Amino acid sequence: MTSTYRPQPITPAALQQLRVRDDAGRPTIPHPDGEGGSPLRCCLRPSAVGDRIALVSYAPLRRWAAETGAEPGAYDEQGPVFIHAEDCGGPDADSTGYPWARPGALRAFRRYDGRGHITGGRLVELTEDADACFDRALAEAFADPGTAQVHVRAVEYGCYHFRVDRP
Repeated sequence: MTSTYRPQPITPAALQQLRVRDDAGRPTIPHPDGEGGSPLRCCLRPSAVGDRIALVSYAPLRRWAAETGAEPGAYDEQGPVFIHAEDCGGPDADSTGYPWARPGALRAFRRYDGRGHITGGRLVELTEDADACFDRALAEAFADPGTAQVHVRAVEYGCYHFRVDRP
């Protein structure tokens, strides 16, 4: 799949910090994944059985605001995400498509402006051509010139999956 839009994993600098203490201030506690399949935000792929992973609280807008000087105010939120407990090298350079793009899944696409304020959103049920669903929803979001980034979340658990920046 070739797309204009590129899912962004959690940055290496943020991961380094999250592997010590999460955004809620709790120490990170790694554990071996006994089942596999956990959606890892460090490399945008599912964990394998035996991977050392951690479930941490992550505040994507807060971290973005610290880098850009934005003021998300009440839109700053944090939630649970899985990461590898050690550096995994990030996403594969040759990976294509969107992570966790399974038909029937519900995804929320939240649009944010340059201040970090929500400017809209859309609920999408992924079809058999899930990548095309992602592309359409992202094209719609970025058709608004005020949209700086889009956060994609799972509706089932509300989990943050990844960010897409304006191309």
